[in-house]
Amino acid sequence: MKQLYYKVDKCLGCKSCEIACAVAHSLSGELFNTLQEEVLSLPRKKVLYYKDKNYPVSCRHCKEPKCVDACMAKALVYDKEKGMVLHDTERCVGCWMCVMVCPYAAIRPNLKTKIPLRCDRCNDKDNPACVEACPTGAIIWQEETGLRV
Repeated sequence: MKQLYYKVDKCLGCKSCEIACAVAHSLSGELFNTLQEEVLSLPRKKVLYYKDKNYPVSCRHCKEPKCVDACMAKALVYDKEKGMVLHDTERCVGCWMCVMVCPYAAIRPNLKTKIPLRCDRCNDKDNPACVEACPTGAIIWQEETGLRV
C-alpha cells in the first residue's frame, strides 16, 4: 500500500503542492481555467512554516483515525483495503468535529461549503498531484515501509 512521505529538509515552502492540489480538485483540472471558475477550488494540503522549516501537511490516513471516531454522521470511514480514510460528502453535516480532533491539523475547514477538505491522495490518478508538482522531491509516494523518511 502506497503512502505519502515528506523530506522536510528538502521543502522550499514554494507551495507548488498546494496549487497542484487545488487544480487537481477543480472542475476543469487546468490551472488557468481553475482561476476563472465561479467557485475556487481549495487545496487539501498546506505547507506550514515553523522553527525555520517548512512542513507539508495533509491527511495521514491514520490506521486508528480519531476523525472517523468523532464523525457523528458516519461520513468518514477507514477503508482497510485501500489503507485510507474515505469521506462521503453527501453524508457530511459540516459539524467539523473531524477538524477539531485531527492531531495533525490536516483537515481543512471550507468556510463556503461548510464541508471539511482532506487529502484523498488524488484517488483518481496514478500519482498524487502534489508529488508530481514538488520541484525538489520533498513529497514522496512510495510503498509503506513502516519507517519515516
